Amino acid sequence: MRDIEPHTRKELTAHPVLAFDFGLRRIGIAVGDTLTRTAAPRPAAAVLGGEPDWAAIDREVRATRPRLLVVGVPYNADGSAGALTDAARAFGAALRERFGLSVEHTDERWSSLEASAALKRNRAQGARSRRVRREDLDSAAAAVILERWLAGERSVEPARAESR
Repeated sequence: MRDIEPHTRKELTAHPVLAFDFGLRRIGIAVGDTLTRTAAPRPAAAVLGGEPDWAAIDREVRATRPRLLVVGVPYNADGSAGALTDAARAFGAALRERFGLSVEHTDERWSSLEASAALKRNRAQGARSRRVRREDLDSAAAAVILERWLAGERSVEPARAESR
């Protein structure tokens, strides 16, 4: 399988990509493609007893048939590893092993804030009729993560300040 480059304008085939916003209670899921470079939230998967709902994730993988998976990795504002950085990376490794697909990690800083603001704005404008649930926020954050990746924000490790 050849690499999927979001920057390549010559690419005329849409390749589905599935993204995940990892959390300890829920995992947000979004799907997008490399042609339109847009993403849409999918139903979030629960985390039960410390384990992702693999059946729910499997359903999404089968339904969307992605060529690649993207996992948002949380970093602190200064670029240092966050409390869930290692767990998000382990989740990415489990996805790779379980589904045999390439997994890329990308910085997910502030994706939940961005998603929350967009969901609230949509509700205030009448584009959304019901209250925003946490599951909605998690999958909207996954859509933000995927749109960033599709736009070329693919850094695996954020830049770190040099210590002198």
